[in-house]
Amino acid sequence: MGIDTVVWSRLVTGLTLSFHMIFATIGVAIPLMTSIAEWIGIRKKDQHYVLMAKRWTRGFIISVAVGVVTGTAISLQLALVWPNFMQLAGNVIALPLFMEVFAFFFEAIFLGIYLYTWDRFRNPYLHWLLSVPVVLGAAMSAFFITSVNGFMNQPDGFKLEAGHFTAVYPLQAMFNEATPSKVFHVLASAYMTGAALLAAIAAFSILKKGATVYTRKALKLTMSILLIFSFLTALAGDTSAKFLAEHQPEKLAAAEWHFETEKGADLILLGWMNAEREIFGALHIPRALSFLAFGDFNAEVTGLNEFPADEQPPLVVHYLFDFMVGIGFALLAVSAIYILLLLWKKRNELNRWMLRVIVVGAPLAFLSVELGWFYGEIGRQPWIIRGYMRVEEAATTSPNIAILFFVFLLLYILLGTICVFVLRRLFRNNPAEVELEKAAKAKQNATKEAGDLT
Repeated sequence: MGIDTVVWSRLVTGLTLSFHMIFATIGVAIPLMTSIAEWIGIRKKDQHYVLMAKRWTRGFIISVAVGVVTGTAISLQLALVWPNFMQLAGNVIALPLFMEVFAFFFEAIFLGIYLYTWDRFRNPYLHWLLSVPVVLGAAMSAFFITSVNGFMNQPDGFKLEAGHFTAVYPLQAMFNEATPSKVFHVLASAYMTGAALLAAIAAFSILKKGATVYTRKALKLTMSILLIFSFLTALAGDTSAKFLAEHQPEKLAAAEWHFETEKGADLILLGWMNAEREIFGALHIPRALSFLAFGDFNAEVTGLNEFPADEQPPLVVHYLFDFMVGIGFALLAVSAIYILLLLWKKRNELNRWMLRVIVVGAPLAFLSVELGWFYGEIGRQPWIIRGYMRVEEAATTSPNIAILFFVFLLLYILLGTICVFVLRRLFRNNPAEVELEKAAKAKQNATKEAGDLT
């Protein structure tokens, strides 16, 4: 028996989102890292930080190009793969989808100006100011597209009449109750992941070629940012858990394998479950789920058995949730240990074990982002619009959807290969120290020529 079109539709969208999420995360995070580095460089009159901003921007441009392609693919798939969803909700989510495109163009315009105006201003802060719209544009893109996902989880801003959404209030739909916690979580985790990526690049360079002034400063800066945003990501996760407890209790219950409604509910970590829903090897933290959900150790937490069997999310989300949270806290711990070693002068924060852990932190951070989105989407099952439309009702019935999956798979393999190749060629034989030396010589020659003319 072949795979039905609903499964193929899920596979196509899951493939695209998994690939796009890597570049979307980089697209949101790197502008902020670049802006911070340039600001520090100008303030301290330190060319190492200015060079960080230049080099990070070059790599960022490549990721933007790939992100545009994958973002376009998602827009195309909304119409081709989920036509019934767009027919029902298209008039509700049209505003944030349009605003996301506007935010991208806003970011792209200023990114081009920023990229081609290095050293063109006497006051370097004027160039730094051009980075601010890029940061805002990237954050706005994340906000608008996340608000669409928030709507799918917490539909609002319309009336249902004769199977159609009418009397639409686009702003109310966009600023639904799920949007604040989701946007907070998405932005914090993106900045955390971007910092982890740049820290891993610096750590890998130190492991391979030895520490330089540039790589030491890059690692110190990115690990400091990582500490801040890994803490904020943990805070965002707590906010999201409290939102789920109030508005989507079935998703929280599935993630925690919490079946019976009770007060003082335990938090279940790790473990595995058999077909009879018997849990083995798990850690039970007494009353911790009640506190996580409501800030009260004696609060009542709704169990999964309160919901119809055909509306319960798959219990596999427990593993996704545990690994996502575990990676987040691991990154918080690693960044905290690094900063402590840095402040404790007698200890070497650049020891090889520390550097290796930092390098591993980058792929784990991206994995955490992917797991978070998988948890968010699988945990909403069986709904595509919670309470209004099921996934099987929204999917295409075209048998050609299987072909579409392999077309996009080949496209993403090609894009990924080109991206890696271009980035390697861009930085492999162009170390930061050589670039600094060239910049210093060019500045000396320019000064000499100006003196000759006078």
